[in-house]
Amino acid sequence: EETLPSSAETRWKDRAETVIIGGGCVGVSLAYHLAKAGMRDVVLLEKSELTAGSTWHAAGLTTYFHPGINLKKIHYASIKLYEKLEEETGQVNAFNLKLSFRSVSREYVRVLKNLDILSCVLAGLYNPGDGHIDPYSLTMALAAGARKYGALLKYPAPVTSLTPRSDGTWDVETPQGSVRANRVVNAAGFWAREVGKMVGLEHPLIPVQHQYVVTSTIPEVKALKRELPVLRDLEGSYYLRQERDGLLFGPYESQEKMKVQDSWVTHGVPPGFGKELFESDLDRIMEHVEAAMEMVPVLKKADIINIVNGPITYSPDILPMVGPHQGVRNYWVAIGFGYGIIHAGGVGKYLSDWILHGEPPFDLIELDPNRYGKWTTSQYTEAKARESYGFNNIVGYPKEERFAGRPTQRVSGLYKVLQSKCSMGFHTGWEQPHWFYKPGQDTQYRPSFRRTNWFEPVGSEYKQVMQSVGVIDLSPFGKFNIKGQDSVRLLDHLFANVIPKVGFTNISHMLTPKGRVYAELTVSHQTPGEFLLITGSGSELHDLRWIEEEAVNGGYDVEIKNITDELGVLGIAGPHARKVLQKLTSADLGDDVFKFLQTKSLKVSNIPVTAIRISYTGELGWELYHRREDSVALYDAVMNAGQEEGIDNFGTYAMNALRLEKAFRAWGSEMNCDTNPLEAGLDYFIKLNKPADFIGKQALKQIKAKGLKRRLVCLTLATDNVDPEGNESIWYDGKVVGNTTSGSYSYSIQKSLAFAYVPVELSKVGQQVEVELLGKNYPATVIQEPLVLTEPARNRLQKKNGKGKI
Repeated sequence: EETLPSSAETRWKDRAETVIIGGGCVGVSLAYHLAKAGMRDVVLLEKSELTAGSTWHAAGLTTYFHPGINLKKIHYASIKLYEKLEEETGQVNAFNLKLSFRSVSREYVRVLKNLDILSCVLAGLYNPGDGHIDPYSLTMALAAGARKYGALLKYPAPVTSLTPRSDGTWDVETPQGSVRANRVVNAAGFWAREVGKMVGLEHPLIPVQHQYVVTSTIPEVKALKRELPVLRDLEGSYYLRQERDGLLFGPYESQEKMKVQDSWVTHGVPPGFGKELFESDLDRIMEHVEAAMEMVPVLKKADIINIVNGPITYSPDILPMVGPHQGVRNYWVAIGFGYGIIHAGGVGKYLSDWILHGEPPFDLIELDPNRYGKWTTSQYTEAKARESYGFNNIVGYPKEERFAGRPTQRVSGLYKVLQSKCSMGFHTGWEQPHWFYKPGQDTQYRPSFRRTNWFEPVGSEYKQVMQSVGVIDLSPFGKFNIKGQDSVRLLDHLFANVIPKVGFTNISHMLTPKGRVYAELTVSHQTPGEFLLITGSGSELHDLRWIEEEAVNGGYDVEIKNITDELGVLGIAGPHARKVLQKLTSADLGDDVFKFLQTKSLKVSNIPVTAIRISYTGELGWELYHRREDSVALYDAVMNAGQEEGIDNFGTYAMNALRLEKAFRAWGSEMNCDTNPLEAGLDYFIKLNKPADFIGKQALKQIKAKGLKRRLVCLTLATDNVDPEGNESIWYDGKVVGNTTSGSYSYSIQKSLAFAYVPVELSKVGQQVEVELLGKNYPATVIQEPLVLTEPARNRLQKKNGKGKI
């Protein structure tokens, strides 16, 4: 019987600051970074041997590129670490970058010509610094570094159980003994689902078979004087690199042809599976092999000497899950890595910083494990993983929708009523109307970088809200009920704004210890000591985790309940909103009685609702919170009552245009863990003089004292059928000086509108800059915000001028 390699460690620790479960490149990287940063008692437990699982057979590609702005930082950090790792640890890591760091030259073009690669290429994008690394050597170098700085790496040491203790620590059991840990990090690769089940979680991960082909020596490759750069052919959907004197290429098949390891989903990973492979299936990838042969003709005469078919783990959206998990105290994850080699170094540093400093070093909400929930079933996960794998090399579009696995079980009470009338968008498991169409209009989903068939209908919806009255399904909002004798004290600690009086609501922000914006919520004080907190659908569990953690760590006597799925929300907005609602309730909705930001419990068409006078459109409006089972009856009653006023539906595209005109910031775009509230223009909501020492208060005082380096501004620009979406470059004097955060077409001034961060010296009203859209720079002007006054602001202005209310 084969004996597995041992870590050769005779010592054992029964206490640890952090226990990392899994000895692939990601887990070992985290051990290395924690230990190097000074954490004592870092223990890594690997069930088999280091690199077992997916690391050992990875193709090892490294690239600076990623479409995600902050994920580029992860890639950058990985490459910079790998460059110096051999020198630091003394362990050879076989990083092949030296040749590809140089800029494009005639010699480089000659390499491609020698293999006849350029004959069918119109154009290519060259990334200096991209390359590949041997995954085994990389992991061993990281392991050497981890040991050098004091981490204990034990293998084989399979974790058999995880038991949470009342003080937040964990008892981690292995055949060698038990470790009590302050926190555990699941970095177990395709074993992550099994580890998750030990703590009662079903991690949405799917094992996928990924193949790559290795050829024998090719004379033309052997004759090259410098190594061939890594090639990625998106049209053929494969990557190709040099492997010794031959070539290695790996395809991504379509979702119809790709292979999911279904038996692992149903029955779990076979107990002994570690460094095994699946049976190869050349027929499944033959169309990609043929495409590669057309691009690189020397492949036609090469012999295939090896086909590697191994498991990699995908999440539904192909992105990993990184960070603390909601609902399980001191349980962290670093799982779901389809591209673990390039992510390992950067994610190890990112997680290490987060663990040591109590907040993420920069925003990576797209990797938050709490973007998934109980609605993420195995059926959904498999359908989306198939889609994501098959779409790996296709062009992505703004406002893109992908339809596999939809709808989930998490639909609004209005879904069946609205689905035939609108184009639905996916929001954390929910289906929410993006825009509505009328009979005879083009209803097809048409992705594009430019305005398509949604543009005119959204304009009609905008006009509907501004001139009459519209309704919108807001049920996907995250909703929390918080009550108890310490509820006011907890919220005063969490939020930078003051706590609203009973019967009122405000917008409040949770900050990180360094004074950055962690979340934005609506806080509604329902009855003394009882609050309704509202957040966006995409930040539901992200925000809830933070609130719960602070409540536990601070010993606050509160009850926190997630009621997101229990309540529906119907928004009504427009100048006739009051008139329509007043027909359905005996409660007085007059401006002097039901004020802006006030909340009341009342009945609408005899249906109990919590009504909050607020609207993200900036117009006169209410949000009506009600039992989910009452959604259809409430919607029908409102629509019937509004017939005389010409009531109609509107969706999130129109709401986005309306909120931008009112200069309403959006969490995740204008503010996140990369921004402080002062540069984001949130001064009104930040009460530095309130008595409570809220999280981030001291840091924010220091930020204010030092002065700001950039500010969020509102821009207008005239374009040709294209609008800013976010993350477009801002140019001034021939240099990139900032970026947009979000944008839309303004139907009121018939120009494009965008938020953008620019240096303080370029933030004055009237300042001219340029916005780059689809390779063209458009002149843009900083304007006085808001472009359109909100309904409450217009009323105040009317009263001030003695002209009465609008």
